[in-house]
Amino acid sequence: MSYHAPIDDIKFCLDHILDSSVLYNQEFDQELRDAVLEASADIANDILAPINHLGDKHGTQLIDGKVMIRPEFMAAIKAFSDGGWQGLTANPDHGGQGLPRLMASASFELFQAANMAFSLMPTLNQAAIEAIETHGSEAQKQLYLPKLITGEWIGTMNLTEPQAGSDLAALTLKAEPQNDGSYKLTGQKIFITWGDHQGAKNIIHLVLGRLPEAPLGSKGISLFICSKFDPITGAPNTINVAGLEHKMGIHASPTCVMAYDGAKAELIGPINGGLAAMFTMMNAARLAVGVQGVGIAERAYQQALTYAKDRIQGPTLLNKASKSSIYDHPDVRLMIGLMAAKIMAGRAICLATALAGDHAKLSDGEVKARLKRREDFLVPIAKAWGTDMGVEVTSIALQVHGGMGFIEETGAAQHYRDARIAPIYEGTNGIQALDLVGRKLGRDGTAAFELKSDLESYMVNNSLSECLIAEWQILSKALEAFETATNWILGRKIEAPADVATAASAYLKLCGDLLGGFYLLKGAESALVQLKETSPKPDYLNRQIGLARLYGAHVLSHAPTLLQAITMGSEILTKI
Repeated sequence: MSYHAPIDDIKFCLDHILDSSVLYNQEFDQELRDAVLEASADIANDILAPINHLGDKHGTQLIDGKVMIRPEFMAAIKAFSDGGWQGLTANPDHGGQGLPRLMASASFELFQAANMAFSLMPTLNQAAIEAIETHGSEAQKQLYLPKLITGEWIGTMNLTEPQAGSDLAALTLKAEPQNDGSYKLTGQKIFITWGDHQGAKNIIHLVLGRLPEAPLGSKGISLFICSKFDPITGAPNTINVAGLEHKMGIHASPTCVMAYDGAKAELIGPINGGLAAMFTMMNAARLAVGVQGVGIAERAYQQALTYAKDRIQGPTLLNKASKSSIYDHPDVRLMIGLMAAKIMAGRAICLATALAGDHAKLSDGEVKARLKRREDFLVPIAKAWGTDMGVEVTSIALQVHGGMGFIEETGAAQHYRDARIAPIYEGTNGIQALDLVGRKLGRDGTAAFELKSDLESYMVNNSLSECLIAEWQILSKALEAFETATNWILGRKIEAPADVATAASAYLKLCGDLLGGFYLLKGAESALVQLKETSPKPDYLNRQIGLARLYGAHVLSHAPTLLQAITMGSEILTKI
C-alpha cells in the first residue's frame, strides 16, 4: 500500500499540456516550483502515506466531549504546519508563502493521495484563510491570519444544519447582537469536517447564521467567526461537540455535530452578506475537492498496478510465458491504461482551473475578464468530473484486485470508500451541473464558446501529427457535439428550464470528457516532438501518446451519444 508521488506526471502536465510559465516572475519560477513539488512529495511519501491505513482502521473518538485523534496524526499535523504548508498560497504580509493556487492544487494532489482524511483539515483551513483575507476587517486579518497560516489555529466551515443541507436558505442558527458589538450564536451544525480535535490550540469556525428580523431565504444569511477559545483571553466558548458521525470512509477525519449554545462570535463581512462570503470558501474548496478525486484515483491506480504486476497466474495473450502476471491480460491492461488516462485528464482539468484563476489575477481588462470566465466555467467541471472519475477509478482498482480487493486487509477498499464522499460534499455533483448550465454558462454561453474557439485555434495553428489524426478527428466530433449541446441548452433556459436541468449532468460530463481529451492530445503532440529530439525518456513519452489514443477511443468517442442524452428533454421523467 505504498505511495510514490507522481512528480514526473505533474511536471509534464504543467510544462507540456498547460503552460505554467505564464505565472513566472521574480518571486516564482520553475526552480521554486520544482523545489516545492519535491518537498510536497517528501511529506506525502514519508509522513502522510504511512499513517493512512492506520487512520482508516482506528478513526477518531469522542471522549468526555473532546475529539481524540491518533498521536500519529497529531505528529503529522505538527510536521505539516512546521513545514509552512498551511499557508502555501496565503498573503506574505501575514506569514504566508504567497504562491499561486496552481502550486496548492499540484501539492495537495499529493497530500490527498497520500492521506485524504488528513488533508481535509488543511484544505478547509486554507479556505478559511482565503475567506478572512477577502472579507475580513483589518483587525480580523491581523488577529486570525498569522495563527491560521502557521497552523497554531485551524479553521473550519460550518454550513449544514439538520433541516438545511444544500438549501442554505433554510438554515435557522440564530445570531443575536450584543451591546459590545459581538453576537451570540445558538443552534446546531452537522457534517463539520475536523470540527474539533487536539491538533491545534484553537479551532476557528466560520459559521453561517441568521440575525433577528433578517430577510427570509439566502438574502438573510450572515457569516460569523466563532472560536473554540476566545482569541484574546483564551476562555472556552460555549461550543460543544454533540457527536461524531460514523461514516463509510475518511474515518480519520472527525466529522462533527457542533452545538452552539449562546457562543460568542463576531461578524465577518456585511450583515446579510454571508452567502457571498461563504462562497469564497466554497469555490476554493470545490476545486480542492476535484483535486481530491485526482489524488485518491492516483493512489488506487498505483496500488492496482503493483498488484497486477505481482499477481502471477499462468500464460496470457500478451505474454506467452508459462507464468505471467495478470497485468498481461488484455482486459486488465486496458483497465490499468484507462485509469491512468483518466487520472491525467482530471489532473490537467484541475490544474488548468487553478492556472486560469492565477493568470487572471496577473492580467487586466478584457484578458482578465476572459480568464475569470474560464476559471468560473471550469470550477464545477473540475469538482464534478474529477470526483466522479475518482470514484470510477477506485472502483476499477477493486476490480483489478479481484476478490482480494473486497478484503479490507489489502487496502484497496479504503480508497473506494474514501473517494465516495467527494461527489457529495461541497455541493453535490448534481448541483455542480446545475451551477454550470445555470450560472456559469450564462445567457449567451460566452465562456463555453471562448473555450471552443481556443481548442479550435490550437488545432488550426499547430502542426498536428499524422499518427494522431484519428484522435483529432474524434475531438472535432466532440467539439461539434459540445457546440450543439451548448446552443440547445441556451435555447431552452427560459422556456424549458426542466429540460436544461435534466441535461445538466450529461452536459458537464461532455465538457469534462472534451477537455480531458484535448489536454491528453496536447500532451501527446508534445511527446512526439520530444521523441524527435532524442529525449532520454522514450518509454515515458510513448506512454503519453498511448494514453491519449486510448482515451480518444474509449472516452471521447462517446461524445455524440452524450449529445443524445443532453437533448432528450424532461418529458420522459414524467412517465417513470
